[in-house]
Amino acid sequence: MSTLPSSAAYLVSTSTNSSPSRETFRKFFECWLAEQNNYLEQLISSCKDYDHNKKNSPQSSQATLQPLINRVLEHYEHYYRAKSRWAKDDVLSMLSPSWTSTLEHAFLWIGGWRPSVAFHLLYSKSGHQLEAQLHELICGLGTGDLGDLSASQLTRVDQLQRKTIREENELTEKHVKHQETVADSSMVELAHEVTELLRSENTGTDEERVESTLAPRKDGLQEILQMADDLRVRTIKGVIDILTPIQAVHFLIAAAELHLRLHDWGKKGDWARRVHH
Repeated sequence: MSTLPSSAAYLVSTSTNSSPSRETFRKFFECWLAEQNNYLEQLISSCKDYDHNKKNSPQSSQATLQPLINRVLEHYEHYYRAKSRWAKDDVLSMLSPSWTSTLEHAFLWIGGWRPSVAFHLLYSKSGHQLEAQLHELICGLGTGDLGDLSASQLTRVDQLQRKTIREENELTEKHVKHQETVADSSMVELAHEVTELLRSENTGTDEERVESTLAPRKDGLQEILQMADDLRVRTIKGVIDILTPIQAVHFLIAAAELHLRLHDWGKKGDWARRVHH
């Protein structure tokens, strides 16, 4: 009987906990990252095997890649399912995660990566591979990687990109409008009343009223975060659907490399600043 992956084990171990803590999500995230690194190694190994075997049986080689691609996509979905569950109890931590670095924070969009970044990643990797394999392409030899995207694929990518950016902009606008509710009449009135109580040295602040006033703001943030995460998942799956299996492997390698290295660089930078201060 197979054992659960460690990140899944953390998810199961907190299933009876009515209020998962920030620390348990940090442990989950660390395990999930370790698993992503393992998947990266599998993707790189499969890519090398494909290059070695494609001359003998290209169709068969492509087919062997699909199960691994499906597992990697499931790993991403697993992360967002866990994140959604934790967000129900602590959406603020999900929007300002303490388990990521200040470098990563600088590029956050509603608690995660901006969906349209997937297209910039695809085009950047495609450009690098196109340049590296230019001689083969000039000679009419298809490389099969992201440098060999067809006109039809590029059209579909462009259509998906336009749709994604449109949804992204709509969600950004929704987020901005929700942020503005922090200064609506109920919040301003409450802030004034609490200030007056503090000035009169009255410690009888109505915490229930504070929580009830903040509750719809938190609920709105949770809804927006869920929509953003849903768009992130749909975007990466939409890109994968356009690519051939070997192209999808190259894309997933680039995505994992970028995510893991940014996390490493950010953590090292944070540590260095703490040491010097």
